[in-house]
Amino acid sequence: MLTIDPRSSTLLVVDFQAKLMPAIDQGAAAVANARRLIDAAAMLGVPTLFTEQNARGLGATVEELAPDPSALAHKMTFDACRAPGFLERLAEGHAVVVAGCEAHVCVLQTVLGLIDHGRRVFLVRDAVGARRAESKETAVRRMERHGVEVVTTEMVVFEWLGTAEHPRFREAIALIK
Repeated sequence: MLTIDPRSSTLLVVDFQAKLMPAIDQGAAAVANARRLIDAAAMLGVPTLFTEQNARGLGATVEELAPDPSALAHKMTFDACRAPGFLERLAEGHAVVVAGCEAHVCVLQTVLGLIDHGRRVFLVRDAVGARRAESKETAVRRMERHGVEVVTTEMVVFEWLGTAEHPRFREAIALIK
């Protein structure tokens, strides 16, 4: 299946941290789209996992996205796949839908790590940020060259829904309007 199946995908929200976000180009838009994805995932039964990079230095996840502590993976490695126990927290065989910061550091290295581990990865372009637009664009192109599928928040939500007859269709659409 080429579309994103809600029964076999996990949302990964990478490092939207308090001390980092003020410096992110278009950061408010990335956070707003991440919030939409988190809400849609919860509504449609898609598991969500958050990471925090060096939380002592970069702070906790921003309040707008505040994760349940049980869904949070702490890391010091830029590639979350290198953090002890991280890969075990992703359901076997699930595709990974990725949002986060910074596109050219932790998002890039985590996505490449996921691909190295045989995961299918969808990068949500409008829910990814970096301090500089050129860093984000370069990272997106690099990830795409290595097999990531670049999508948008709306694409993800509509693919998770699959049909206008989905019982939660109206609620999900309200998230993206």
